[in-house]
Parts: sequence; structure tokens; C-alpha cells
Amino acid sequence: MIALTNGKINTITNGVIKRGTILIDNGKIADVGPDVKIPKNAEVIDLKGKWVTPGLVEAHCHIGIWEEAIGWAGSDGNEATDPITPQVRALDGIKANADEGGLTAAVENGITTVQILPGSANVIGGTGVVVKTSPKATVDDMILVENSGMKVAFGENPMGVYGRNKVLPATRMGEAGIMREWLYKTKTYMEKKENFKDKPEKQPEKDLKLEALIPVLKGEIPMRVHAHRADDVATAIRICDEFGIKMSWEHATEGHRIADYIAEKGIPAVWGPGLNWRSKWETRERTFETVKNLVDAGVKVAIQTDAENGKIGFLPISAALAIRDGLSEEEAWRTITINPAEILGVADRVGSIEKGKDADLRITKGDPLDPRSQVRMVYIDGELVFSR
Repeated sequence: MIALTNGKINTITNGVIKRGTILIDNGKIADVGPDVKIPKNAEVIDLKGKWVTPGLVEAHCHIGIWEEAIGWAGSDGNEATDPITPQVRALDGIKANADEGGLTAAVENGITTVQILPGSANVIGGTGVVVKTSPKATVDDMILVENSGMKVAFGENPMGVYGRNKVLPATRMGEAGIMREWLYKTKTYMEKKENFKDKPEKQPEKDLKLEALIPVLKGEIPMRVHAHRADDVATAIRICDEFGIKMSWEHATEGHRIADYIAEKGIPAVWGPGLNWRSKWETRERTFETVKNLVDAGVKVAIQTDAENGKIGFLPISAALAIRDGLSEEEAWRTITINPAEILGVADRVGSIEKGKDADLRITKGDPLDPRSQVRMVYIDGELVFSR
């Protein structure tokens, strides 16, 4: 058992403890508070003068699937040979070893849980996975949620990849049309399977693309919708409503334009990246003020980095910049902890410091959102994985 004592603890969900103790036992938080009784056999670590927060949660990134500094040989994020690839999985392209720069940067910055998604070249790009960031021999030992959502994309990316070759989709109409086509195919496939469940000889031949889309139509996983423009996400919502599909809005660059509409629909927004250059027309309105607009409207918001590499370290800086542009500090903390944990379906384990949750902790010397403050220690599942 480990006792982290005398730290200033931001629990996220139950306020700030000015001077408290966290007990860690078997990888879990056994207790937390200002007056925790420390067992005699505990290893006591004095954190006087330091802050403790939960390990940060990144809701949308591509680390490990675009390996840092390798180039084409480590570029596994987009199967850009077919606009419809629901059968591919980010899980099968991730390098999980300790020499993968993106994972190393995540750990060093106290980002302990991430969702890794395929890229946005395809209209339907494949499934994501939620993992802890401490590198293991294989990614299988890091998984929190094996199938965390179906990545889909609207707007300039699929149009640019396929339209230049005069292949569907070359327009936004084409993107919506091909999406509907494959969702309808899946619906029909599901009906045939159900209608002939007692007649194996009449069952449709197994189709891996359609099989991968069944959990989406059943509501078991959401679509993670890449869209920058308000009109693109409106199209996505229209389609999701037609088929009864759950979704999250990834990027949400023009979220300020339709914040009330998104709140009314109950759709979470995973905003960002905020520190990349505005590389295309649809990102021209990007501003950190959008985070506040969405939060004020009642939207559940997570901030993301979209990182393929060490830029994942920009996550806490992004939250700080949202504060600069009007977001409260309390809400900023939620955007990089409990909100993304809830959006990813892992809030029962991570995203706050509470009894019974995983002992994923970020310990800093100084204000934990100040880029001048050092991350001194990082725990994942109760194991010290980084120490400065």
C-alpha cells in the first residue's frame, strides 16, 4: 500500500483538498481525504508543496498509429484506398513499445488515458480504442475499451482524398449519400440475419464491413464524427437521427455557431486541436472561445489535441488557453478529465480522484495548468511510471 500525503488534491468531482492523503492499494484508490488514516505497513510519500490531480484523459488522438519520426513505414492511421472501411481497427495499427514517442510524451505529461482513432481520410474509417498510456509489450495489455466508437468523417478530408481521383465521394452530397447507403445495407443485413436465424442455409454471407457497423446501428457504440463546419455536423446529425445512431462531434471548430442546437440534441463535443495551424478553409474560425460557448450552452465538452506524436503534451496547455479565453478553471479541468472519461464510457474508472477508481495520478510542482510547472510523478494503475 502507498500513502501520498500532504498534497493539494484536485479531486475534480468533489472539490479541492488543500492538504490531503491518497491511499493506493492494488492499483486502486483505497481512500482520499484530509484525515485519512494511514496503515502502519504503507509506504509513505510526502508531497508537501505539490499538486495532485487525476491522470489527464485525451479523448481524440492518433499516437502509436502514426509513429513519431518514422514516416510512411509507421503511418497506419488511414486506409485511404477505399472510402468505406468500418472493418479496420486502430488497435491493429498501434505500436505500444516504450520507444514510441507519442506514448512517451503522454506519460511524461501525465496523460494517462487516451482514445486512439483512425484518421479522417475515409467517410467510414474504422473503430477506435481506449488505452492506458504506460507502454507494454503489446497494446492488448493497455486496453480499457477495445471498441470505443466508429470513426466517420465529413467535409474536406474525404472529398480531397477521393474527389481528386474522380471517385465517390467528390462532394458533401457524395459523403452523405455513401454513408446512408452503407447504413441502409447494414440495416437490411441485420434484418436478414434475424429473419433467418433459425435457417442457417438462408443466412446472408458474412460481410466484415457490415458486421463492424452492426454495433453502431444497435446503439452499442457511437459514431465519432469528424466535422469542422456547422453544416457538416448538421448533416451527420440528420443521418444519425434517421438511423437512431449515437454520436460525438469530433473537432467542433464551428461549435460557436450552433452551440444551442448541439446542446438540445444532447451531443458531446470533443473540441480541438487548438494549437495546430489553420491548415484548411474549414478551420478558419478556430478559437478557444468556442469551448466556453459550448459549455455555456450546456454541451458536455472535452478538449483534444488530435496528436500523432509528442504534441499530445499540449493538452493541459490547451485547457489553460481556454481559461484565458473565458472558460472557468473548474470547467477547464473537467474538459481534460471527467468529461472525456464520460464521453469515452470510462468514468467509472478514470477522470477523477475518488475511492474505488484506478490510481491514475499526475503530481506537479506548482499550478498543474501552468506550463512552467514540472510534472514530477505519474502513476498509472498505482504504478509509478514516471518520476522527475
